[in-house]
Amino acid sequence: MVTSDQRRRQLAREKYARQQQRRQENRRKAKQRNVVIAAALAVVLAAGGAVYASVALTGDDPSKGSDSAASDTPSTPAPSQSESAGPEPKMAVDTKATYAMALTTNQGAVTITMDAAKTPRTVNSFKHLADKKYFDGTKCHRLTTQGIFVLQCGDPKGDGTGGPGYTIPDENLGALGKAGADGSVTFPAGTVAMANTGQPGSGGSQFFLVYKDTKLPPTYTPFGKIDAAGLKAVQDVAKDGVEGGATDGAPKKAVTIAKATVTKK
Repeated sequence: MVTSDQRRRQLAREKYARQQQRRQENRRKAKQRNVVIAAALAVVLAAGGAVYASVALTGDDPSKGSDSAASDTPSTPAPSQSESAGPEPKMAVDTKATYAMALTTNQGAVTITMDAAKTPRTVNSFKHLADKKYFDGTKCHRLTTQGIFVLQCGDPKGDGTGGPGYTIPDENLGALGKAGADGSVTFPAGTVAMANTGQPGSGGSQFFLVYKDTKLPPTYTPFGKIDAAGLKAVQDVAKDGVEGGATDGAPKKAVTIAKATVTKK
């Protein structure tokens, strides 16, 4: 028969084992993120000798579902932002139609036109998430003002590690033309594309708004275009720069998405 003291010791050992496992997993994920979002990579163009910086546009760690995210942090996401890990949502959009994603933000309205014929699964995912109010109350957590020129949004956690618990495949990667000798293509100002972890098919909910022509590898799904008013709003945020005078981090002029809707045009 197991005594109460033996039972307490057994429970203590089990608790310690769980804590150690959790710490090891957190260290592994932190190391992975640090590798992915390493500082700007200088790429020398052989033809002209020019140099540009390419910063990884990361996000949506598929190994970290919202349920575990909530338990690993002191705060718990709102119910609309805490879907458990699961499959990609079933196709529910018209794959021949154009859709508009309207973002109501504290810095102005941003409307993104999306072509479901070119990026059906991306558009379907955004429609699914917007209908569940997944983006409502979230911050655009990252602004980059050197090398690449983007504002990154779509993370309910606000630190670049959040996601919906599922991933979607890359789409439309050839839309911006053939990569040059440096391995990059130009993402024109006004382009909206998916962030990822650096691995194929790792997109989730995070996306970035390009406010100035930017060279990047053709590995980010371009799925939308910002309207003129929305682009100006993002450019005004970029003019204020990054907190602390950095070139990559939280925007000094905070951007919060109060409401996101996706409707068929």
